[in-house]
Amino acid sequence: MPFDADMTDTMGTLPALDPPKPKLTSREKAAIVVRLLLTHGAVPALTSLPERKQTELAIQLARMAPVDQETVAAVADEFADAIEGICLSFPSGVDGALGLLEGVISEGATARLRKMAPSQYRGNPWADIDKVEIERLVPILENESIEVAAVILSKLQVSKAAEILGKLPGELSRRITYAVSTTSRVSPTVVHRIGTSLAEQLEARPVTAFSDAPVDRVGAILNYAPSTVRDDVLTGLDSEDKEFADEVRAAIFTFANIPERIAPRDVPRIQRDIDQEDLAIIASAATGADETAVAFILDNISKRMAENIRDEAKEKSNTSAADAEAAMIRVVGVIRDLEEASQIFFVANDA
Repeated sequence: MPFDADMTDTMGTLPALDPPKPKLTSREKAAIVVRLLLTHGAVPALTSLPERKQTELAIQLARMAPVDQETVAAVADEFADAIEGICLSFPSGVDGALGLLEGVISEGATARLRKMAPSQYRGNPWADIDKVEIERLVPILENESIEVAAVILSKLQVSKAAEILGKLPGELSRRITYAVSTTSRVSPTVVHRIGTSLAEQLEARPVTAFSDAPVDRVGAILNYAPSTVRDDVLTGLDSEDKEFADEVRAAIFTFANIPERIAPRDVPRIQRDIDQEDLAIIASAATGADETAVAFILDNISKRMAENIRDEAKEKSNTSAADAEAAMIRVVGVIRDLEEASQIFFVANDA
């Protein structure tokens, strides 16, 4: 029937109705859930999402208006129901599956799956490659294709690239240099892929049981060995592997090597740490190259100190060869400790 305005007198004032709440989108619900988790100190694993999704979520958070308690509770309940409804979850990607199956499948299958997995390198590959020692990069460029080597050379600092180029064989160096002129056609995606592959290769250097090379380890051992033992070992090495024996000789530092490996300016620093009596013992019995080393030390310290050592040496005329050698080993030990602590530096051995 037609509405009669007078009916309001008998029905009274009609109650005001709340406007219906707008329906939330899935993005808005996601933003509410993330904000709720962060408020309670829980950090959701958003990094596992594609970057596009992460960006969309951040933009949605920035757009959100205040939400009332009833809406938050409803979204939280819906989220909880969805989680409880999941009976089983599965790992994301091949790497996740490998983690789940670790120790269950064979090593061969594991190796094949790792090759199928996407790169896990997360750094800036070219920035990391630029920090790598030249000695490690040279053999890589020698074994890579000319095109790849040209890309690598182009991405390095100019000074480093020039130094590497100088260490490559002439013909290879010329071919790579020419190939650099064609790198402008290489897409950024390919350049990044080359950098990532190379960075992973360099990062995967096998862990070795020893930090020093075999030559350095043998040289360090023989530094502290008596001269008779050292000579006998080197003679044996000559017959087994003369090249290795020559490298060990170059790595050895003995008392007799002091004049050729120690700068005169470093002698006073060394003299402060060694026992004056050891120098007197050595000076009293040294001959040949060892005597030359004693003279070198005394010539580069104060005259008064040198005279005191010479006077002490005269009083030790009965010093045995074994005592003199033990004193030399102690002096060499002090020098090597100072060198390892970068308080002195050995002069380059060109032998």
